[in-house]
Amino acid sequence: MSAPRLLIACAGLLLASGCQSAYQRTYERETQRLEQQHQEEQAQEAARHGEASRYAAVVYFKVGSTVVDADGQRQLRWFVDQMRPYPEALFLVQGFADSTGDAMENQTLSEARARAVGDALIAQGIDASRLTVQGFGTGSPAARETTAEGRRKNRRVEVTVR
Repeated sequence: MSAPRLLIACAGLLLASGCQSAYQRTYERETQRLEQQHQEEQAQEAARHGEASRYAAVVYFKVGSTVVDADGQRQLRWFVDQMRPYPEALFLVQGFADSTGDAMENQTLSEARARAVGDALIAQGIDASRLTVQGFGTGSPAARETTAEGRRKNRRVEVTVR
């Protein structure tokens, strides 16, 4: 190869490697910017989740009932109002029963209560995909079962942010 051609080839290689380095630097800067943006978005989401997690609702039921009464409806309206600024929030709807009745009936009752509260939330504008509905029967009592008031506190559905 002649000297001028060799010089042109070397210059071309230098230019190409310089462009590749500039491209690489631009790519790395953009990748770092996107990673930082993603971390900031995650931090904002965590802060919003923390704010939304401050709220919860508890709905109490009469013996053997799955009907969300007027007090329960008010409680759920209040909760839905508090959740409006958090449209990405997801909810746990957990139903419980007192110890009257047998275990199978209490399990079924707690699930039906949780579904009733979930349906009430859906009726108030919460999308069903945001809800996880579960029944726990007599598991996790909120109060001792030795008094009527204690049993009343155990016939409940708790709605929390997950």
